[in-house]
Amino acid sequence: MTQKMLLQAYDYDLPLDLIAQYPSESRGEDRLLCVSENKVKHLQFDNVSTQLRAGDLVVLNNTKVIKARLKGTKDSGGSCEILVERIIDKTNGLEANCQVRVSKPLREGRYVLVSGQKVFSLGRVGQFYRLKFPIKVVDFLESFGEMPIPPYLERKEVRVDESRYQTIYGKYDGAVAAPTAGLHVTEELLDQLREKGIRIAELTLHVGAGTFQPVRAENIERHIMHEEWYEIPEATVSLVRSTKEAGARVVAIGTTVVRALESAAQNGTFNDDSLSGETSLFIKPGFRFRIVDCLVTNFHLPKSSLLIMVCAFAGYERVMDAYRSAIEEGYQFFSYGDAMWLDKDPCMN
Repeated sequence: MTQKMLLQAYDYDLPLDLIAQYPSESRGEDRLLCVSENKVKHLQFDNVSTQLRAGDLVVLNNTKVIKARLKGTKDSGGSCEILVERIIDKTNGLEANCQVRVSKPLREGRYVLVSGQKVFSLGRVGQFYRLKFPIKVVDFLESFGEMPIPPYLERKEVRVDESRYQTIYGKYDGAVAAPTAGLHVTEELLDQLREKGIRIAELTLHVGAGTFQPVRAENIERHIMHEEWYEIPEATVSLVRSTKEAGARVVAIGTTVVRALESAAQNGTFNDDSLSGETSLFIKPGFRFRIVDCLVTNFHLPKSSLLIMVCAFAGYERVMDAYRSAIEEGYQFFSYGDAMWLDKDPCMN
């Protein structure tokens, strides 16, 4: 087994003061560490257009974060916290698979009181509880839910989270974690890209809470990824196809875009009008990237599946060296932190 297949290889020490606790004052003013052609540059994120060329295609994830966290009380009196993972009743929208944090299991038929409203347990579905809500889940969450800011922040939601833990182009409710690379993008930047002849496309991947699940297997090949739903519309399929045919680059804004595009490429050949499905794709060293040429992403937690994906994309040594450089330069890390630009490992071309 090579070092790159060992979880310990993806560990690093991060000073606590480099974990961004809150978003920057304005979108786009965060820093951007560029690793391109074996050179490292330090930019502001709103200058990311200097890394792009006319004809390139930038792909965004237009999922929208729902207020997925609920605080309640069990019918027996104990407190509990619910995190809605996925709304699964498409007809009436009353049921959802949820993580439920309780001292004792929530048995089928029991209920939780949330702001006086009864939410019933329908039993377990794998690692989740299936809960039935008194009204449509999306409406219930809008009335009583909180933004599901990352657990490592260890703080309560504040007013700024409602707008800044959301991209400006989010359209479709369903994510329980933000596609964080997109949090830096502004309308002004998108206008800049269009003026430069850079095309912009969208897809949807509803980010699940599993994005924060740690990898526990020391041999990373034994790790099983959570499932997420994605959809790539006809217009985006067409743009990806024409970009690749023209020899231009596909630039993913975030690891979720990589996961959707590469999952679709594995399941088909981008010859369909549109592509959708569930993905449990775990991208690790040795993966063959068929679509994505460049990646914009935030800095990820040690020993996480996202850091493993980024190393698989850009090369283990290049990424880990870049992380060390970012720490030395005082970059801010994780969801509200700074970003990176990464070219695909030249050894893969």
